[in-house]
Amino acid sequence: SEIEPDPDRRSFPVVESQFGASGIQYNNFYVKNTNRNHSINIAEELSRRPDINIKKDGSPQVLIVHTHTCESYMDADLGYYYEDYYPRTDDPNHNVTRVGAAIAEKLEAAGIGVIHDTTIHDTTYSGSYDRSIATIEKHLKESPSIQVVLDIHRDALEGSNNSKIKPTFVANGKKAAQIMIISGCEDDDSFSFPDWEYNLRFALRLQQSAENLYPGMTRPLYFSHTRYNMHLTRGSLLIEVGTDANTLDEAVYSGSLLGDVLIDVLNGLTV
Repeated sequence: SEIEPDPDRRSFPVVESQFGASGIQYNNFYVKNTNRNHSINIAEELSRRPDINIKKDGSPQVLIVHTHTCESYMDADLGYYYEDYYPRTDDPNHNVTRVGAAIAEKLEAAGIGVIHDTTIHDTTYSGSYDRSIATIEKHLKESPSIQVVLDIHRDALEGSNNSKIKPTFVANGKKAAQIMIISGCEDDDSFSFPDWEYNLRFALRLQQSAENLYPGMTRPLYFSHTRYNMHLTRGSLLIEVGTDANTLDEAVYSGSLLGDVLIDVLNGLTV
């Protein structure tokens, strides 16, 4: 039975939603292109092989990091949240690193070497990306075999009247958090990101695989004038898993499904 909110505490609604048709449609998925100067030929980019060469030789191939390590989720699916709800914690059992662990577990079981770094980069929000770039560069120097860098986050979406939006879909009869893949682009000369097309090719393959394996899993791929440390390799992406209105269980389950999607794509890029 549903737990009614405490009348002595101010609460606001959680609105469950499934994001789908928005932006450019290609077969069974969507891309939202917010760049002014770069259009996208999805079929052409999908036909080009990403510059990712996976070796199943025990060496690290994938690095998982969390720039906003303390991002966390709701404990229960109540349909509301309290005004004092604070979706951040440095407890690795309750923050976004649990999602990273679920991804890593799947990859390791498939024989794809992975490093999951749980360093906290957001003791203060400002400077988080400066701190996480240092972590990524350290691993790339120590393990030059790394082909893919995934920065795993959780989003926050506000609705009307102080509501929070919770994106979900159902896989194998079980509710999971929708994901949003972000692929950056150098749309003007404000920063240097020379090889962004390679990251986009990888992002599109993930988006397509996710919708093939688990229909409804993805929000439209967000292709935008951003970098977010994605310039460090040709296989770097930022992925938002759910929002602060999803439950931890929904997000961790989604991380496990994302592991399956990565395996599907990376098994096609082995050498």
